[in-house]
Amino acid sequence: MNDNIYMTRALELATLGRGTVSPNPLVGCVIVHEKPGQKPVIIGEGWHQRYGEPHAEVNAVRSVTDETLLPEATVYVTLEPCSHFGKTPPCADLLVEKRVKRVVVCNDDPNPLVAGKGLAKLRAAGIDVQTNVLAERGRELNCRFFTFIEKKRPYLILKWAETADGFIAPSSYQPLVISGALSRQLVHQWRSEEDAIMVGTNTARYDNPKLNVRLWQGRNPVRVVIDKTLQLPRELNLFDGSQRTLVYHLDNVPQPADFTLPATQFIPLKASEPFLPQLLDDLYNQKIQSLIVEGGTFLLESMLNQGLWDEARVFKSPKVLGDGLAAPTLRGRLQSNERIGNDWLTTYRPV
Repeated sequence: MNDNIYMTRALELATLGRGTVSPNPLVGCVIVHEKPGQKPVIIGEGWHQRYGEPHAEVNAVRSVTDETLLPEATVYVTLEPCSHFGKTPPCADLLVEKRVKRVVVCNDDPNPLVAGKGLAKLRAAGIDVQTNVLAERGRELNCRFFTFIEKKRPYLILKWAETADGFIAPSSYQPLVISGALSRQLVHQWRSEEDAIMVGTNTARYDNPKLNVRLWQGRNPVRVVIDKTLQLPRELNLFDGSQRTLVYHLDNVPQPADFTLPATQFIPLKASEPFLPQLLDDLYNQKIQSLIVEGGTFLLESMLNQGLWDEARVFKSPKVLGDGLAAPTLRGRLQSNERIGNDWLTTYRPV
């Protein structure tokens, strides 16, 4: 039996949970039945569809029409089956109960609540277990989850659009649409897939963004706003109460009279300590697993200089501005380059 083929299918299924399962990882599961001399047949498939609902293994087992085949089946799952009671019962227990023959796992689960315990349960029950099948692809699929667990901060995506001559905005800070319609729609799709989106003070003030997914279907991300001195006007779209908004400011700034706004939380950070690491610590504590940063050059450069990024997505437009605010200087490893309408989208990773 070609394990890579069925694990590839499990990884494909896992992607269907993007934007709905965080802070849980993306997980897919494929169940294959094989008898000697016969061609293997997929008898069950499933994926983790929504946070708090059944996991991939449960959905895959439920899709099997003849459970008497399970003792002769191999279960392919992209992440180690859980071994603890959370919002749902342990998946490892389910596979033991169904007496499956073999379990093939893409990645071990780094979560201390699991961390090998699921595999140990399966092996103790006499189930043949194989791990690290297409492990690199699994880590890429769940890069947000692994970053969150291992680095104890959200996965950080820097995003900006720049003109052909390297500017991100006019010198006047006046709003300027740089990328094309297809690129903007793609950005709204990204927003629906990530937990939160952040802008700095100048972007909030001059662009007056909504930071929602009006050009796509899906959930709105949590809005994260940097307003160190609490000077942003309250009539901005970011304070309209339409979605959860976190405003980070310094703890030595006087609180204004209109400090209470709908769906908005004002969070003080210590003026005596570095600002961005504190902000990321708080997002981690709030279980925000991924963050898109759509700030201006100052915020983006600050994150680049402090090594606080995991991915950068840069749109290059054919427009020419002639003068303005220079785009951030990026030193990274080229990941991909593709045409989006009239724009070029280039993705980078840290070296």
